[in-house]
Amino acid sequence: MSYVTDIPAASPEEAASHFQHRLSVETDCADVHHAITNDDQDFVLLHVVGSPQAFARRHLPGALHLPHSMMTAEYMARWPADTLFVVYCAGPHCNGADRAALKLARLGLAVKIMIGGITGWEDEGYTFASNTTETPH
Repeated sequence: MSYVTDIPAASPEEAASHFQHRLSVETDCADVHHAITNDDQDFVLLHVVGSPQAFARRHLPGALHLPHSMMTAEYMARWPADTLFVVYCAGPHCNGADRAALKLARLGLAVKIMIGGITGWEDEGYTFASNTTETPH
């Protein structure tokens, strides 16, 4: 028996529930890229880590730079209550997106993490935006 089969697979119903839950809190670079390039972006994309200078050098197209310190109930009220926020950070080695997602969820907002972050975006060969100041002030 291999390590793969040593623990029996979940039932199809358990697996469906598990993956449904994961997809309710995560998205990936390909899905975000597809939405952006097909003018189908129905979410607000937030770059949640780094300095304004780092954001200006390289970020995802259409993203807003929104540090954790700006994520308050008062500030987030500028968007409609049913807005979906997609957060990303540097990549798998960074938990900034997790922290931002937790903060937004605690504010009662819908949020998903873009898994892979900047590293995943680059690995997929997608282009970055630069030299802008898309911080929502």
